[in-house]
Amino acid sequence: MSLALFDLSGRVAAVTGAGRGLGRAIALGLARSGARVACGSRTLAESEATAAMIRDGGGEAFAQALDVVRRGDCEAFVTAAGTRFGRLDIMMCNAGISIPRLALDTDEASWRTVVDVNLTGCFWSAQAAGRRMVAQGGGGAIVVTSSNASKVGFPTLAAYCAAKGGVDQMVKTLAIEWGAAGIRVNGIAPGWMANVMRDTAFERDDPRVQDEIRLTTPLGRVGRDEEAAGPAIFLASPAASFITGVVMAVDGGYCAA
Repeated sequence: MSLALFDLSGRVAAVTGAGRGLGRAIALGLARSGARVACGSRTLAESEATAAMIRDGGGEAFAQALDVVRRGDCEAFVTAAGTRFGRLDIMMCNAGISIPRLALDTDEASWRTVVDVNLTGCFWSAQAAGRRMVAQGGGGAIVVTSSNASKVGFPTLAAYCAAKGGVDQMVKTLAIEWGAAGIRVNGIAPGWMANVMRDTAFERDDPRVQDEIRLTTPLGRVGRDEEAAGPAIFLASPAASFITGVVMAVDGGYCAA
């Protein structure tokens, strides 16, 4: 097998949630693999910082404000990537949010926010990319960020677990629908990672949570952000050309334990 199968030179990628954490690691990894990258996030300054890091490293990138809950934003982001770089080959649907609440205390606003961002926003992003890829021809790769919470229940995360479970089923359905167009749809399911989503840092700071992570993850630690970026980039690369409809666990063995 040639290492050229992992080369993304000449390809155009778009990343949602690119302003921080896993999204930033994915965007930087794509650029280092040769792709030109569109960086989108709700906080424009953060995605601009990611794009600047790519350019400082010799790559090509631009940033755009993006709220994935807004279907029009997703369509505009994909259009901008295509206009700036000529086409779209890779879409990373990464934007996510968690609002921890006990199930009995979950209000309508927090439930809708979590589901809208993690599930509906993921679909709008994938749909916009899929339409572009079908129209331009030549196929493409869509990779979504799911979670081990799609397979294992976690207290205070009913909405998040439900949304990520939906994401996994969405991956399978889109893979079936779009396979004939040469569009592959896959996902990664990270476990405990160094990245901490907004509003959840208080949980990670709890020593009891740290002990639980070490005890329940066979590798005995949290993952580095780039350790999730690598599998995502692999799934987007020619090396994964016969893989579609798969959600790959990237959790240090958590779901195998």
